[in-house]
Amino acid sequence: MLHLFGGYVMAAAPTAQTAQVGAQVSLSLGSGRQATASLVQLVLLVTVLTVTPAMLLLMTSFTRIVVVFSILRQALGIQDGPSNTIIAGFSFFLTLFIMSPLITRINDAAIQPYMSGAISADAAVNRGVGPLREFMLKNTKDKDLELFMRLSKPSEIVKRESAPTLTIIPAFITSELKAAFQIGFLIYIPFLIIDMVAASVLVSLGMVMLPPSVVSLPFKLLLFVLVDGWYLIVGSLVQSFNR
Repeated sequence: MLHLFGGYVMAAAPTAQTAQVGAQVSLSLGSGRQATASLVQLVLLVTVLTVTPAMLLLMTSFTRIVVVFSILRQALGIQDGPSNTIIAGFSFFLTLFIMSPLITRINDAAIQPYMSGAISADAAVNRGVGPLREFMLKNTKDKDLELFMRLSKPSEIVKRESAPTLTIIPAFITSELKAAFQIGFLIYIPFLIIDMVAASVLVSLGMVMLPPSVVSLPFKLLLFVLVDGWYLIVGSLVQSFNR
């Protein structure tokens, strides 16, 4: 227990009724250069674990899906719905659905053999990256891959299948953003036409003080429901990937 005496905090001796429960956790990093090297490795490990989820999401179908859904929300004119949490969650589960065959292959080829001790960690990483490389190459445009191959300035000509992984990843992300913007453009056009019609009608009626978005929003929602928009967009997104 703590007592205040003369401006100082004094700790009283524990009584017989006080239960002392404690645990000690110690981490030995060695000494000298060994301690410095171990500390650097620990910092690098924590850094890699922090950025790994973002890296994996960028190497999957998540980027295209979440960008298309964001553009769809802006086209509808509903800024607060669906919320960012719903869009991110829906995009994540759609990504799991699209990548499920790939996840199964990685699990059978890399994770399970490593867990059973049949292969080393390096071999598991190489086997796990293989299916991801194949997926990214199938969905990467030749023009984008050639751009990053040219920027990397290789000493010799490298075939598409032999391109380094660090070159494939930015080319894949560029292709995904390009595809997402193309799909978003096609989604935006019908809603833009409705906004233009609503604005023209309001101007012709002299109701210039009424925002066109207030009038066009119900019609955009009606159009989206009548054509079964979620069915069309989700189906088109899933089929747009080469798996």
